[in-house]
Amino acid sequence: MKVYHGGYTAVELPKILKSKFPKDFGAGFYCTELEIQAVRWASRYDTAVVSFYEYTPDESLKMLVFSEMTEEWLDFVVDCRSGGKHNFDIVIGAMANDQIYNYISDFIDGILTREQFWVLAKFKYPTHQICFCNKKALKTLQFVDSNKIK
Repeated sequence: MKVYHGGYTAVELPKILKSKFPKDFGAGFYCTELEIQAVRWASRYDTAVVSFYEYTPDESLKMLVFSEMTEEWLDFVVDCRSGGKHNFDIVIGAMANDQIYNYISDFIDGILTREQFWVLAKFKYPTHQICFCNKKALKTLQFVDSNKIK
């Protein structure tokens, strides 16, 4: 399966990075099956680059897959965005884009109820992300190429 990573430079050797701002699925190297989404990620930078990888699943890895936004997905994202840790090698699911992140923050702060969150949390376009959470998971990726988009 082909996956994409958007950033400011080509990433031939992916690494697990810990951000000062918690991410949806915790620390890791984030990719997507959706090339247009990787382009959106890269477009945040002056120099925008999309790296392409061949992903080969490894049955021995512990995976968590959210096929859609569910209560379990929301609770997992809230926990990770609040600094919580998990023991999965790879996590796959929808992305809490900037607007959804604001709704999650309001949910965490008690401004929105769970029901209000779900009413507001309708994506205008599909999102997808794969978080490779450790070095073992990164071994499933093989760098193919990269393209500058700006």
